[in-house]
Amino acid sequence: MLLGLIDNSLFPTPGSMDALTIILSAHQKSWWPYYAVMATLGGLIGGYATYMLGAKGGQEALAKKLHKMKAERIYKLFNRFGFWSLFVPAMLPPPVPFSPFLLTAGAMKYPKKNFFLAVGLGRALRYSALAYLGSMYSRQIFRFFHAYYQRILWTVIALAVIGGLAALLWAWRRKRQDKPLIPDAKGPSPRTA
Repeated sequence: MLLGLIDNSLFPTPGSMDALTIILSAHQKSWWPYYAVMATLGGLIGGYATYMLGAKGGQEALAKKLHKMKAERIYKLFNRFGFWSLFVPAMLPPPVPFSPFLLTAGAMKYPKKNFFLAVGLGRALRYSALAYLGSMYSRQIFRFFHAYYQRILWTVIALAVIGGLAALLWAWRRKRQDKPLIPDAKGPSPRTA
């Protein structure tokens, strides 16, 4: 549940909840419904926390966090599809981002009942399918990880480093775009005087 909460927050851990649900279900086959329910509950709690952050900050705060064009696209999508704009991303696997939709739901004051229904159903379908498949193919999963665990580990590390560098580059470019090109006409700034 704790990982589900973190995974649906502003700092998601893409794929970690899916992998843990599969591995736990593969390890204890008969417990797969339990793992599916716990993952769903964690996802709902984490999603609701992100929803509340969006509700507190409103649309202005969301516009500051997201690029203007991306925020407008999400608003249009949300206004047009409502329930489906939460349900479908809740079911989709990584790397589909889910946090912007949760924030938007809060910022646009989407009804809580509909929010819980959309996110709960989407996450329940996703984690139930993953847990069931994990329990059905447990031997093959463990055989695969035993044979390729070093390659998988190095691939995950490499992807994390590449993702971190890409995020730094994106943040640096965004910061440069936000700087004014023409200095203030009121005179020199206190730092340059």
